[in-house]
Amino acid sequence: MSNLGITCYMFLVGLEMDITTPKMGKTSLSVAIVGTILPAFGGMGLYYLALDPVKTKRPATGGFFWAVALTVTSFPNLARILSEFKLLYTDLGKTALTSAVVTDIASWVVLVILLSTVNGREEFYTLIATVLFIAISWFVSRPILCKIIKKIGAKNRSSVEGRYSEMHVFCILSAVLLHGIVTEACGIHSMFGAFMFGLMIPAGELGTKIMDKTEEYVVGILMPPFFLLTGLRTNIVSLATGVSLWVVILVIVVAFFVKIVATFLVCLFLKCPPRDSLSLGVLMNTKGVLAIIVLNEGRNLKALDQQTFSWMIVAILLMTSMVAPLLYLTHKPSRSLKLLYHRNLERIKVDQELRVLACVHSSRNISGLINLLRMSNATRRSSITVYAVHLVELTGRASAMLIFHDKNKTNDVSGQDQSREKAEAEQIVSAFDSLQKNNAEATIQVQLLTAVSPYATMHRDVINFAVDKLVTAILIPFHKKPDAFGRWTDENLQHKQVTDHLLENAPCSIGILVDRGLTAPLYQESSQPDRIHKCHIIMLFLEGPDSREALACAWRMACAPGVFLSVLRFVPEKDAMDMNNGDEDLGDDHDDSEIFSAMFEKEKQLLLDDDYINEFRFRTMNDESITYVEKKVRSGDQIISIIRSSYNDFNLYIVGRGHGMQSPLTEGLSDWNDCPELGLLGETLGSAEFLSAASVLVMQQSAPTHNVSKKNINSGTNKGAFENSTGKSAGPLVNHRKIDDLY
Repeated sequence: MSNLGITCYMFLVGLEMDITTPKMGKTSLSVAIVGTILPAFGGMGLYYLALDPVKTKRPATGGFFWAVALTVTSFPNLARILSEFKLLYTDLGKTALTSAVVTDIASWVVLVILLSTVNGREEFYTLIATVLFIAISWFVSRPILCKIIKKIGAKNRSSVEGRYSEMHVFCILSAVLLHGIVTEACGIHSMFGAFMFGLMIPAGELGTKIMDKTEEYVVGILMPPFFLLTGLRTNIVSLATGVSLWVVILVIVVAFFVKIVATFLVCLFLKCPPRDSLSLGVLMNTKGVLAIIVLNEGRNLKALDQQTFSWMIVAILLMTSMVAPLLYLTHKPSRSLKLLYHRNLERIKVDQELRVLACVHSSRNISGLINLLRMSNATRRSSITVYAVHLVELTGRASAMLIFHDKNKTNDVSGQDQSREKAEAEQIVSAFDSLQKNNAEATIQVQLLTAVSPYATMHRDVINFAVDKLVTAILIPFHKKPDAFGRWTDENLQHKQVTDHLLENAPCSIGILVDRGLTAPLYQESSQPDRIHKCHIIMLFLEGPDSREALACAWRMACAPGVFLSVLRFVPEKDAMDMNNGDEDLGDDHDDSEIFSAMFEKEKQLLLDDDYINEFRFRTMNDESITYVEKKVRSGDQIISIIRSSYNDFNLYIVGRGHGMQSPLTEGLSDWNDCPELGLLGETLGSAEFLSAASVLVMQQSAPTHNVSKKNINSGTNKGAFENSTGKSAGPLVNHRKIDDLY
């Protein structure tokens, strides 16, 4: 039972590891080499110096098993630790993963040679047979297996049950046992054959299905007997038998730090930051089941006795338990991120590059996001850099968690050309690549990547990437899907979870797009005016920073050719405002200071709204493509009535989310509060009962209200949206160069 568990577990390790993905850099190669050689010599040195095999009559080969155990880095455990600490998007994470792959492969090679020389059989026969098995498996069996899997997947592409059935999984598991039997016949453990077969299976739907079907059973049923056996073999009482306790402590401490110190020194030599060097050393010291397997093999072959086995088991357990705490100390997450970093469209400068992070869950989200980016008025003075991130749930190979796409060549991320995942990824890459190529003046640059992470922590990857790239706005598709009549057909709760977390924690502005066939305007100087597609946008302004952010977004779009903007501001009537103020005065359960603070903040926001609206009206007074209207209303019901009757024929509605806003303008809208991520007005506009063909963009500004001041508004720091398509400043009394008489 124990051997079967080890065999199946190592198959899953090989299945999860993709040795064809990592790109080897100078740092990764150096860390892998030094992190393999120095711990190996350290392990052998500890064994011989502390125990003196000649005097104690212990097997000299025990030092080699110590060496391999200290050399190995658990790749699966390392990948999950990096995912939990959100280090996959850093150079540190990529270096650690790549080095771990090389280290593990080197450890396997050393272990194969070691077992073939100490197992009591014909050494030459075992070594030659093992080398032939590896060569035939990788260079002959693997290409044939890939073609078979590819052919089966293409044949069952339209199958309801998926491309691969339970029978296919059964055949794979049978082949695992067959490979284990072959390696046993070669003279080494069956786990090597299972591990090799796991490496041979290409990434894709089949690998994911095998993991889903077998991982819980292997880890929960087959592996516990192995851990039980390891515990029975470990005798804590015998640790200091016949030797000084200080010798035991010295061995465990040196074993713990040897790989950390080796990695730290080589990184310092390569002029890496000390903090990253120490963190990388801690990460490379991640041990797992493989190290315990190595020690158990040494115990089975009697190269290790109970005492030497127990010493190293205690050291391995100590290393594994201390990785997360030490990494937390060296890479402690910033708790003040939201207080220190805030970027938004309202305050972007006129000549500043606009950086947008566009999140894509599936190919359905591509069209709306790309057309929205095309309408964002990219110019030479204010170019746009788009970071298109394909968000994929982490299920399968850990090495494919972070994929940067090279637009100049095909990215083989899965090893299975016709898999649905790869086809969808290629469609996303192609669409965003065309966005950049079709931009004649090269004012839109696109960087593509795929982020693979659990949905529960996916928002952290997006936030960390946004902070690292100084992103101004994050665009997210709405998690519900419309049918042909504009009605919502289903809801993806996992996508909703990502959106909710981003709205709560994002350090920059957030835009949620409810796409119902949004189309960007088509403009060519040689085109006939009556054949040019126009885009009519309306911005609905209520109050607060979210409405100002929505206006800044709409203002920037209005400067693009073929775009016509209408701004409709709703102002509460005097009696409605008086009633609202009266309600605030009745807060008996609150301190007077809290009431006055809320009233002061509300008045401050109203002043900021007026200043920003006045600035907007002054700078667009001569632009015939922009209109501004104010409507006095008593409640949200009246707002809906006005939009239904007079403003129901637009391609795109832009509104502020209005989180935390209390106003008479929202009275009567609470009945629609089923999607709080869209806000009260945004949800009403996005409902099929209200608008069945128009798209809706809901904006949220993350900046604290005290960071936005009148000085910022009037100082020119918020004029990035004022630039027209010709690159000229959209100053006062300047009419934007548009296509004449298109409307």
